[in-house]
Amino acid sequence: MKRDILKWVVASVFLALINGCGGGSSSSPEPVITEPPAAPVTPIAPALKTFSLLKDNNPDLQEDIEFVRDGTTFAARLETALPVTSLTPTFSFDGTEVTLEEVAQTSGTTSQDFTQILTYRVSNEAGTTEDYQIDLTHFTGLPIIFLTTDEPVVSKDDYVTGTFRLDGGRNYDSVDQMDMKIRGRGNSTWALHPKKPYQMKLESKRDLFGMLEDKKWLFLAEYSDKTLLRNHLAFELGRRTSLRWTPSGHFAEVFVNGEHDGFYHISEKVEDGSNRVDIGDTGFLLEIDQPSRLDPDDVSFRTDTYLINIKEPGLAYSDPEFNQVRTHINQFESILFGDNFADPVAGYRAYADVDSFIDWFLVNEIAKNVDAQWYSSIFFHWIPGEKIRMGPIWDFDLGFGNVDYADATFPEGWWVRWNSWIARMLEDPYFAARVKERYALMDSQRPEIKEAIYAWAEQLNLSQAENDSIWQTLGNYVWPNPVVYDTYEEEVEHLVTWLDTRMDWLAESVETL
Repeated sequence: MKRDILKWVVASVFLALINGCGGGSSSSPEPVITEPPAAPVTPIAPALKTFSLLKDNNPDLQEDIEFVRDGTTFAARLETALPVTSLTPTFSFDGTEVTLEEVAQTSGTTSQDFTQILTYRVSNEAGTTEDYQIDLTHFTGLPIIFLTTDEPVVSKDDYVTGTFRLDGGRNYDSVDQMDMKIRGRGNSTWALHPKKPYQMKLESKRDLFGMLEDKKWLFLAEYSDKTLLRNHLAFELGRRTSLRWTPSGHFAEVFVNGEHDGFYHISEKVEDGSNRVDIGDTGFLLEIDQPSRLDPDDVSFRTDTYLINIKEPGLAYSDPEFNQVRTHINQFESILFGDNFADPVAGYRAYADVDSFIDWFLVNEIAKNVDAQWYSSIFFHWIPGEKIRMGPIWDFDLGFGNVDYADATFPEGWWVRWNSWIARMLEDPYFAARVKERYALMDSQRPEIKEAIYAWAEQLNLSQAENDSIWQTLGNYVWPNPVVYDTYEEEVEHLVTWLDTRMDWLAESVETL
C-alpha cells in the first residue's frame, strides 16, 4: 500500500515538472515580449533658407530680386527709386514659424516696410530661435528727392512753380509733397555745365536732413568736382573752427520731372536768418564780389581795395543804413592800412574779430580756394556795436587743387595769404602767432578728416556710379580739372594725397610767418 502511494506522488511531481517546462494544455499563457525604448526625436534647427521679392507679388518691380545670404544676413539692392515701404517678400525656412517683432509672417502674403534693416526670427517646435537680418539697399542708399515743375527751369532769375517730395530713406525723415518754387543758381556752374544747380523755395519753412528749418535750399550739382566731396569737406573744416556759422549740406539723389539728374549736395543757403547768418535786425551780410557778377538790383560800394556787395538786408542807396555800413567798412580798412594798425586798442583789432579772420583764412588756405584770394564768395558780416566777423565760408568746388588756370592747382605755395586784408594782418606779430596756434590745432585733426573723406566716398559708392552713368565725367576733362582719372577711387585718392601734401607744406610754412 505504502509503495502504491509513493508511486502516485512521484508521478504527480513528474507531471508538474513537465507542465512547468512548457508542456501541457494549449491554454497556457503566451510569453510577454517587451519593445525596446524609442530614441528621442531631435527638432530640426530653425533656419531661414531663402528670401526674395518676386514680381508676381510686387507688380511695381521690374524683375525678381533675390537676396544673397552671408551668415545670418540676407542682402539685396533695389536698383530703382520705387518706394520700399510696402513690399511682399517670399521666403522658405526650416522650423514652425517666422515672426517679425513677434508678428507671424506668411511667405508671399505679409507686406513690410523695407526702409530699415529688418530682423526676421525663425522658431522650431522646441522653442529654439534664430534671427536673420534683412538688408535691402534702396537705389543708391541715399535719400531721394522728387521735384516736379510746371515748366522747365531755364533761368537764374525767374522761379517756376512745382512740388517737392523727399524719401528720407534710413537716416532722415521723409517729407510729403509740398508746393515750392525753383530757379537756377551759380555763375560758371550754371553757364558752363549741363548738370544745373538750383535754388528752391518751399511754401513754408521745413527742416531737411536734420538741418535747421528754412524755406530756401540749394542744390549743388558738383559737376566739375568728380569726388563730389570738396564742398562737403570744406564745410566740415569750417564747423571745426570758431566761425559763427558754417553751412551744412547732405547728399541726395534728385529726380526732376521723373528723370534722374544724379547726385546733388543739398545745402543751406548763405543768407540772413536766425537759423543761418544771424545778423539780427540791424546787421549786414556782405560779400567781396566782382562787378561782372552783380545783379541789376544789387546795392554795393567800393573801398580802396574791394567791391563790397550788400547781400542782406535789401537796401537802397538812399537808405541811411547804406551810408552806415559803407562808412564803417571804409574806416576799418583805413585803420588796417594805417601806420598804427597793429595797436591792440586803436588798430584793426578794435574793428575785427581776429579769431574769425584767422579761421576763415586757414580753411580757405588749406583748400587753396581759388576764389578766396580776390575774386568772389568772400563773405563777412557786421552788427553795429560788434566787431566785423569773417564768414561764412562758401564755394569750394574749385578748391583743393581742382583748378587748372592758377597756381591754386598745386599743393605747395601760399594763396589766400595774399588776400589784401589777410596779408596786412599777417604783418602784425600777434596775428601771425595766433595763426600758428590755430593751424597746429587744425593739423592735429588731419587723421580724422582723412578718415571722414574715405567714409563719405564709401557712402557715395553707388551714387557716384549712377551719377557718372548719366553725365559721364570720369575719364573726361571737365573745366577746370587739372588732372583726369578714369575711376572714382582715383579721384578720391588724389584729393586725399593733395590734402596731405598741402597740410604738410603749411605745417612748415606757418612757422615762417
